[in-house]
Amino acid sequence: MAIKKSELYSSLWKSCDELRGGMDASQYKDYVLVLLFVKYVSDKYAGVEDALIEVSQGASFQDIFALKGDKEIGDKINKIIKKLAEANELTGVIDVADFNDENKLGKGKEMQDKLSNLVAIFNNPALNFSKNRADGDDILGDAYEYLMRNFATESGKSKGQFYTPAEVSRVVAKVIGMEKATSQEQTIYDPTCGSGSLLLKAADEAKRGISIYGQEMDNATAALAKMNMILHNNEAAEIYQDNTLANPFFKSDDGGLKTFDFAVANPPFSTKSWSNGIDLEEDHYGRFTGYGIPPAKNGDYAFLLHLIRSLKSNGKGAIILPHGVLFRGNMEAKIRENILKRGYIKGIIGLPANLFYGTGIPACILVIDKEKAEERSSIFMIDASKGFIKDGNKNRLREQDIHRMVDVFTKQLEVPKYSRLVSLKEIEENDYNLNIPRYIDSQDEEDIQDIKAHTLGGIPKGDVDSLGAYWAVYPDLQAQLFQKNERVGYYQLKISQDEIKQVIFNHPQFISYKQKIEIILESWCDRFLPILRDLQATDKAKDLIAQLSESILSDFSQTSLIDAYDVYQHLMVYWEQTMKDDVYLVIEEGWKAEVYQVVDKDGKAKKDQWDCDLVPKDLVISRYFADFQEQIEMLETEKEAVTREREEMEEEHSGEEGCLEDLKSDKGKISKAAVQSQIKKLQQGLDWGDDLRILKDYLTLLDQEAEAGKRVKESQKVLDQKLMARYRLLTEAEVKVLVVEDKWLATIRQEVRTELDRISQRLTVRVKELAERYGETLPSLTDEVELLTAKVDGHLQLLMGV
Repeated sequence: MAIKKSELYSSLWKSCDELRGGMDASQYKDYVLVLLFVKYVSDKYAGVEDALIEVSQGASFQDIFALKGDKEIGDKINKIIKKLAEANELTGVIDVADFNDENKLGKGKEMQDKLSNLVAIFNNPALNFSKNRADGDDILGDAYEYLMRNFATESGKSKGQFYTPAEVSRVVAKVIGMEKATSQEQTIYDPTCGSGSLLLKAADEAKRGISIYGQEMDNATAALAKMNMILHNNEAAEIYQDNTLANPFFKSDDGGLKTFDFAVANPPFSTKSWSNGIDLEEDHYGRFTGYGIPPAKNGDYAFLLHLIRSLKSNGKGAIILPHGVLFRGNMEAKIRENILKRGYIKGIIGLPANLFYGTGIPACILVIDKEKAEERSSIFMIDASKGFIKDGNKNRLREQDIHRMVDVFTKQLEVPKYSRLVSLKEIEENDYNLNIPRYIDSQDEEDIQDIKAHTLGGIPKGDVDSLGAYWAVYPDLQAQLFQKNERVGYYQLKISQDEIKQVIFNHPQFISYKQKIEIILESWCDRFLPILRDLQATDKAKDLIAQLSESILSDFSQTSLIDAYDVYQHLMVYWEQTMKDDVYLVIEEGWKAEVYQVVDKDGKAKKDQWDCDLVPKDLVISRYFADFQEQIEMLETEKEAVTREREEMEEEHSGEEGCLEDLKSDKGKISKAAVQSQIKKLQQGLDWGDDLRILKDYLTLLDQEAEAGKRVKESQKVLDQKLMARYRLLTEAEVKVLVVEDKWLATIRQEVRTELDRISQRLTVRVKELAERYGETLPSLTDEVELLTAKVDGHLQLLMGV
């Protein structure tokens, strides 16, 4: 039984995290990722002649695994990794973590156990990289990404900068047009590459390949980047460790900076020591000439100018910087003006706050394009600050946020409150200040209260007109809901508030619209039903979801009211939560409904408890045992009715004088034995009163409840036996129906219909809100207050005997 990928990644992280002890995550990552690297190259290259990585005898992961329980495991792991490093010119790359460091890993038995457990994690059969595919559609890229995200999250404010969130990296890669790269001869460069995550995401977009160059100041992080390149089949990438601004490694033949076709960067924000080692009066690389020298205690523009200088005359790039670069004054304002006058900035994308692991401040993407820069007369701006989801203590871009940003930017679409093409003339009139709110008002419109309507009644025409998107789809519905008030510019509700939902949902145009959406949805399902049924081992999961998602976005893009990106997001969430694991299972294991024993947290099998990931029990029950399940539900309803009756009786006869109160245990439960014992005691006396009858009635309910529970349990056991027998008989064709039709497409249909219901509910709620807001005028409320006040005064006078 193949393990779910999502479970594999989370269990891998959890196991590693438990072993960390007192070590900081920023340090512990070096141990875990080195072992991941050794495991990968061992699986892929061990025993392969003329392999890119030589894995000789005594230098593989299996040699490390054989050390489990060895008293000298730490020292011996170091030697194995050193041997692998020396054979592949990786010294200083994969041997940066000391596996024999007692300060970090403990002494003696503690180190022995910790490392033995750690290497055992990576010996999981599910972590087999021997068939790793170059396109990243495999467990390696996802496992690495999962670990990196978690390490960045746990590393603290000052140590998480080695990782650029994958979602932001994807936006950067797409807006600079990496998909237009034509050959492996073209180049991409990151002057502050960190662990290489941004570089790799950009390179992934170049379908014909691209040559990768990167520089990183931190030694351990540079080593991480080199390993990352190899792990992602970019062994030829050139990564150099040093201070990019003071000692740039990549140079041209004349000693200047080497230039590249593409460049990306996520430098440390507002670094104060950027000028260390640089002759500011005479920069040998001409980065500041014609622009100005950035402030000594803020390096944002130093990195921007370095990136601009590193691009070819038609080069394209993007850099992530804090919002301050858009509006700060003094020398930075002068530099910004000089850059703008050269036309190098193609666009600016304002991102949500708290996306990055080293800081919580909002950042922006500056998109640079030197091609025909002298002809550029405008800058395309996007305010994407509101598009995100909370993810723990950070914010994260959703799939729909990424797609919307990229679509709007690449197509230069002007969307109200979101994007705008701003002329350089307008920017000049604003003293070259690029602060996005100056050009895009993204604030939500205030729901303004109409004083006249509160005073004289009626619903303001402006509020009714603000629902114009609905009236465009349901042109006759407005007249069904509202009629003109005697005062010009005001309406009043034509029906009672209780009828609003019924009128909307039963309106012919509303029904017609739902049918139109249903046709689009069913057309999409019909188109992909055969494709999903034909899923096989040669297919790629990432290609499949790209096809599904782009198609559903396109199909719903021309619909009114429903936002196609919301529909797209529903699909992508379901893919991440469920469907991706299912697709991987089918690709790797085939259309098999394999059952497994449910285990507890200690890994011990739970008696008579089993399940199936690909085909959950509820699907088989719904298709084959619906009648039997209905019978069980009826039995459960009968049991619940008896339980409610018992609970009501218990509540009635508890308390200080209730005959059931003293029978309760410490946990508040009343046992049958306690009731029987009390009945015997009462029967021995002369004055039974009502207590004996009450106890006997309660005992009867206990017996009925127990009997009802027994019937439910026995029926569920029979159903479970029927289920197991049916699972054994399921054919491949039946599994496909259960998974594709009853699970995948049924869920997607439901999500889209739920989105439609939400839209309709919003209209209902808004109409009702307006009706309630202006339903009672101020004079009527005043009259009511006066009436109630008079009544109160009258009561007070009576009480006082006046």
